[in-house]
Amino acid sequence: MTAQPPTELGSGAYPRRVPDEIDQLARLADQLVLGVLHVGPSLLVDRANLAAHVLLGKRPSSLPGRSIMEAFLDHHAEEAVLAARSGTSASLEFDGPEGRQLVLRARGGSAGDVWLIVEDVTELRRLQRIRAEFIDNLSHELRTPLTTVRLVTERLLDELADLDVPARIRERVATIDIETGHLVQMVNELLDLSKIEQATTTLHLEDVEVAPLVIGSMARLRTFAERQGVELRAIVPPPGKLPPVLGDAERLGQLLVNLLHNAVKFSAAGEDVTVGARLVDGEVLITLADHGVGIPSAEQARIFERFYKVDRARNRSPGGTGLGLAIARHIAEAHGGRIWVESEEGKGSTFTVALPAVAAV
Repeated sequence: MTAQPPTELGSGAYPRRVPDEIDQLARLADQLVLGVLHVGPSLLVDRANLAAHVLLGKRPSSLPGRSIMEAFLDHHAEEAVLAARSGTSASLEFDGPEGRQLVLRARGGSAGDVWLIVEDVTELRRLQRIRAEFIDNLSHELRTPLTTVRLVTERLLDELADLDVPARIRERVATIDIETGHLVQMVNELLDLSKIEQATTTLHLEDVEVAPLVIGSMARLRTFAERQGVELRAIVPPPGKLPPVLGDAERLGQLLVNLLHNAVKFSAAGEDVTVGARLVDGEVLITLADHGVGIPSAEQARIFERFYKVDRARNRSPGGTGLGLAIARHIAEAHGGRIWVESEEGKGSTFTVALPAVAAV
């Protein structure tokens, strides 16, 4: 009979080859480009692979026995380890040696120990910056000519209204105006995305009355709604009847315009879009209800993701970048609020934005 390597009983019914497995795992860890560290209950590193030493700028085999602070030179790393040990998975992005951008992920073990994964995201962050700068530059270059085209077509439509020209001419100019408007919206959304990714969006906070905010946002979409044959209706208390919200009026207006634009775009001619507002448990709830195509239940959890678009075959107006709802969510969360949707396919959707009322802050 062939001799078997030493075994040791684990928690299950089968024996496990402890020394063999540890040796294989150690060899595997040294082949990874990810840093792997094990922190014992005493909060000292007792194991670390070669990649961990390289990423953290330490000499090979010098990490075991060191404290978290000595290993990472960042007190947030120790906080992440303590959080992981208490059962909460934690992550941290920090500056490493030689200009590296590193991400630390901590997961708690079963005996007060913690496993740490260190990943180098320097190249990823560089590519993200390049993408954001490209979008920013491209959007700025497109914005001026598109705005000019939009102004010219709007003026041409006004002039054609007083002239005896075939109806098809007016329709073609109106189509140019509508499609140019879609392009302008795309450019604006791309610029907003660029600002969000570069964290350059600054909120100018003040007390914002909800009723004027809603009315003003609807006024901006009035022309678009009329061309789509959709009626906009506001059911909001007059100014002073609702407590204000602490926010940036321009950004909150953008949030409502994004939601209104979607509601109108996915509504059939002859339908209406209703905006309401009320106070519930210290929050001002703003609701936008339409009777459009609705959103399939399987897709409702993803509609606030960047670039995500509901199946084009389900709607009659597929234009857009898929950024409007993602930007709306970002704005709501930046104000300490939240946004969600209730929808039934074929019957319409209701989006709700909850913002902390000033009296409750």
